[in-house]
Amino acid sequence: MEDLNTVVRERLEKAAELERQNIELYPNAYPVPEKIKDVLAAGGKTAEELQSDQTDYTIAGRVLSIRSFGKSTFMHIADADAKIQIYFQQSQIGKESYSLAKKLDIGDIIRVCGSLFRTKTDELTLLIKGFVLLAKNLRPLPEKYHGLKDIELRYRQRYVDLIVNEEVRETFRKRAQIISAIRRFFAGLGFLEVETPMMHAIPGGAAAKPFKTHHNALNMDLYLRIAPELYLKRLLVGGFERVFELNRNFRNEGVSTQHNPEFTMLEFYQAYATYEDLMGLSEELFREIALEVNGGGMSLEYQGNVIDLSPPWARYSFLESLTGIGDVPQEVVNNFDEAVVYAKSLGIGIERFEGHGKLLTKIFDLVVEPRLIQPTFIYRYPLEVSPLSRKTKGDPEFVDRFELFIAAREMANAFSELNDPRDQRERFERQLAAFQAGDEEAHLMDDDYIRALEYGMPPAAGEGIGIDRLVMLFTDSPSIRDVILFPHMRPEKKNQ
Repeated sequence: MEDLNTVVRERLEKAAELERQNIELYPNAYPVPEKIKDVLAAGGKTAEELQSDQTDYTIAGRVLSIRSFGKSTFMHIADADAKIQIYFQQSQIGKESYSLAKKLDIGDIIRVCGSLFRTKTDELTLLIKGFVLLAKNLRPLPEKYHGLKDIELRYRQRYVDLIVNEEVRETFRKRAQIISAIRRFFAGLGFLEVETPMMHAIPGGAAAKPFKTHHNALNMDLYLRIAPELYLKRLLVGGFERVFELNRNFRNEGVSTQHNPEFTMLEFYQAYATYEDLMGLSEELFREIALEVNGGGMSLEYQGNVIDLSPPWARYSFLESLTGIGDVPQEVVNNFDEAVVYAKSLGIGIERFEGHGKLLTKIFDLVVEPRLIQPTFIYRYPLEVSPLSRKTKGDPEFVDRFELFIAAREMANAFSELNDPRDQRERFERQLAAFQAGDEEAHLMDDDYIRALEYGMPPAAGEGIGIDRLVMLFTDSPSIRDVILFPHMRPEKKNQ
């Protein structure tokens, strides 16, 4: 820390010296007409051709390296897309300007003008004819060859991470590509993109513990959105038959490589469709994303596993997956008491309000999910863990719901929507009883949503896909924090 403070102090002294020389450290109104990538593209010529061309280019970028040799200095500068070598010569720009160039530091942002040539090693280089300091750097960047390696520091100071790690910038470029591909895909299918409230009077749409806040003017408590589901289904009632939302959700739960308190979801709802229809739609959506960011290939590598996205994907019922994939004994699936004994043998905690369906779901999470590497639909979940799903016809203890798993994690959750207001009220009442018994993630009663259903919602299916996990998959990122620009962190112990 002392070394850092010393460097910062030296740079502050240098900045003060420059200001005493009437050099503006943070000027404005200096347009930059060209990007470095365009200059590189224009420089695809021989040394002789460049020498006779002498076209001037004006670019800007951050200084990444400096090598001085008396009255000449080489630097590399980079903008958002590319980097280029630049060359200062005292004989070209004059003694005063060259003296200023010698005072530049790694990390400074400069605007330069010059013509292209090739060095003896054939590196395309911009011979500087004039330059302006646009922003003075007061903190040193991480050392060139070691970069910013401390994981916590990378997440906390993402701005530095983006400066020095090109692969990090590429991850977020791909994230933007994925979101653009999603929007095009749904627009092409006639879906309407909508926005719904982020503050709810009643938290709903998922089983999760919400964040709570207070609105002073209305003197009422509000909850940050845990899911937009109930508002999107109100839109189905209102006559919009295909809607989707790319939304920020907030859940007051633990932080892990797969969980962040604030995250992005895609949710979409289609009238007159079933959950089975959405299986095919999901396969097609992933294909479109692969075409956009994976060069059209249906295979990708994720953390050492080769994932094949080629449809059709495997499909197992929830009960089939327990016995066929998780090797769970049949008597555990059939009998609650046996399930309790089996769950305890796995170290699974059991709450007094949990029934057989909830317990089997906990067992599934532990013994089945880690084995689902290739894309797999698990369908027909227990009613107990699906308060908003339509019951399976002829088997009312289960619902028409699927979850999609890839690389041993849930990627999507979908179901045929419950549109019977009487059934929905009964389920909300059971959820309310569970909440009162201590289940902080249980769904509360939402009378307005019941009222909306009483006006009539068409049969429909809906699905939610975690955007952050989707980006993790397509960028081979091990942690959700790698794909969120500014993930939530514990407070810093001391100033850095």
